[in-house]
Amino acid sequence: MRNANVEHLLLKLLGPERTRSLFSTLNFPPALNVWEDGIVSRAELAQAMNMALFEGLLERSANGRTYTTETIAAGGGVHFDHGALRTVRWEQNGALPPGEAAFARILVPLGFELKGRYPLDKLGMTGRAYVHQDAPEDISQFFVSELHPERFSPEFQNAVTNVVSSSKDPLTPLAVSRLWELERDGTLPIEDAQGLLPVIVGAFARQHDVPNEADYDVLLKESAEMAWIATEGNAFNHATDRVQNVFELSDEQKEKGRPMKPEVERSRSGRVFQTAYRADVVARELRGKDGGIVTRNVPGSFYEFITRKRDFDKQTRQWKLDLRFDTGNAQGIFKMTASQAT
Repeated sequence: MRNANVEHLLLKLLGPERTRSLFSTLNFPPALNVWEDGIVSRAELAQAMNMALFEGLLERSANGRTYTTETIAAGGGVHFDHGALRTVRWEQNGALPPGEAAFARILVPLGFELKGRYPLDKLGMTGRAYVHQDAPEDISQFFVSELHPERFSPEFQNAVTNVVSSSKDPLTPLAVSRLWELERDGTLPIEDAQGLLPVIVGAFARQHDVPNEADYDVLLKESAEMAWIATEGNAFNHATDRVQNVFELSDEQKEKGRPMKPEVERSRSGRVFQTAYRADVVARELRGKDGGIVTRNVPGSFYEFITRKRDFDKQTRQWKLDLRFDTGNAQGIFKMTASQAT
């Protein structure tokens, strides 16, 4: 039996066909098999948001759609492990709070807590992992990265300002109020949750105006990641399927001719293994020197795969899934959006 609250949230947002598809595709947390009709818990709203964001990723990634379709046709499913997004920690960020703060104000009321900080120094970034407190192994995590423009050249910093200073804040005053109530009480009436869901889903998008081509080229020279943000904003950079054996999956996908990462990334702990498709190439509009619109082929979002092993927790004396990330793995995965802009 489907959780009625999550189903009603998605029906309102996406309609019956897309809701049915998501329920038949994604894992569903066992903790949500009990619910109170009409009173939406933070975990239920978090799950509904994650399901909607996963669908949005598939809309932007043809390779991800193909993989998911084949997996479902073969009788399998997707265990949504985590979604990743990129932000910019910069004061000249328009009306949008800089960096991670723009999303912590959404994730924390939904029940996520900060569980790890990962320096991505080779990329001039910092990554942070948010894990859900109520169902950490079953509700998809968030890997939120911040780019630090001050680590780059003055020309680069000026281009960042030109791109992001027009950013709008997607959260309305009413949405902010409802997030505060959710953080206080842990629940919302379903009508309030239905009104909040499209606003928070809409936050995972580009909030700034069409960037200038000249600024894009400046950014691309120093940071493929910032160039990606210029065209894609805060959309999901990638979504990840948790699989039993990422090595076997990688070989299978390569045999099918899919654009896989050459090597599987291995964490220093020896318990987390990741690989991915290369980012799908998408056409994006930029503003040319004459003020007109030009179209460029640039890297979009992509689909990732992860295998996590269990670790023995000495305090609880239980085996727990290793939900951590790895700096080396993350920097390797981030390269999936590099060297594809034309």
